[in-house]
Amino acid sequence: MAKTKKTTPAARILRPHAETAYANELKALAKQDKGIRPTGWNLSPRAVVDYLLGETLADGTEITTKYFGDRRLIEVAVASLVTDRALLLVGVPGTAKTWVSEHLAAAISGDSKLLVQGTAGMSEDALRYGWNYARLLAEGPSEAAMVPSPVMTGMQAGKLVRLEELTRIPSDVQDALITILSEKILPVPELNKEVQAVRGFNIIATANDRDKGVNELSSALRRRFNTVVLPLPATLEEEVRIVTDRSSAAAAGMELPPVKKDVAAEITRLVTIFRELRNGRTEDGRTQVKSPSSTLSTAEAISVVNQSRALSHHFGKGEGIPPDLLAASLTGAIIKDRSQDEPVWREYLEVVVRNRKGWEDLWEVLK
Repeated sequence: MAKTKKTTPAARILRPHAETAYANELKALAKQDKGIRPTGWNLSPRAVVDYLLGETLADGTEITTKYFGDRRLIEVAVASLVTDRALLLVGVPGTAKTWVSEHLAAAISGDSKLLVQGTAGMSEDALRYGWNYARLLAEGPSEAAMVPSPVMTGMQAGKLVRLEELTRIPSDVQDALITILSEKILPVPELNKEVQAVRGFNIIATANDRDKGVNELSSALRRRFNTVVLPLPATLEEEVRIVTDRSSAAAAGMELPPVKKDVAAEITRLVTIFRELRNGRTEDGRTQVKSPSSTLSTAEAISVVNQSRALSHHFGKGEGIPPDLLAASLTGAIIKDRSQDEPVWREYLEVVVRNRKGWEDLWEVLK
């Protein structure tokens, strides 16, 4: 009979919230933070930036890097939240918009759980409030019958609220944010009252323009956000580092042991393929290639590495990421639309992979 590892309830959580996973780092930063903290903030703006970008504290505590990128971008994002303007993080899929918003909320409010997930079928209730209809029918409109949204809760508690995929929300529902962002109030006409935001409240929204079914933001709503564009990693080396670090952390969460062989070469080849197909040219700039319909983001590269590691551990020798296992995960990530993507992928294999020195083993399994 196969043995199962005994774990505590906390250890069985698949994805702990940032404030839980990095509680020790946040505590150490708060202890040594001598900066001015805005009302409602757990850390000073400078300490928030150090939390995201990594730092070694005076007592030797190592703050891990959460975001690999331009420091100035994160400083602008944090400075925006100090003002009364909301923050809009924009970028193509896989540029760590959600990751950054979660860690900003964890560092500033100590709570990243006030989340509204934007969808095409979303109603205003998700942004404003709903009702417990049993109590509403029995008692009529009352505060006890009201079900506050995360936005209302954040306004009352003075905390950051995360709004994911803002451009997926229908335009008429988006406009419900205008009064909240400009006047910092949420009217409740049924009770002839309003909820006023307390200091510390703000909204971090994310959006991208690559998805199908995107709803453009009105100029009135866009003016109420400070926009920060998060770019894809600028260099191959930077993207390889991100994929390596994030996939290693994910492997621990999936209870996969460290691989016995170095997988740096496989990760470098994977990221190179993603970047070349994404950019429409090889890294040396000499050859133009076609791009598939898939976004081939850094997040998808991390997913391919994780899947390859799981295949290696459970169905292989667990010694690394052999070319055949990398190929199995890689092909599924690239070919999303068979009629459009498969010819592009085959052409790339013939023109680039087949003729690249040192890639003969990958060509043999991919061809």
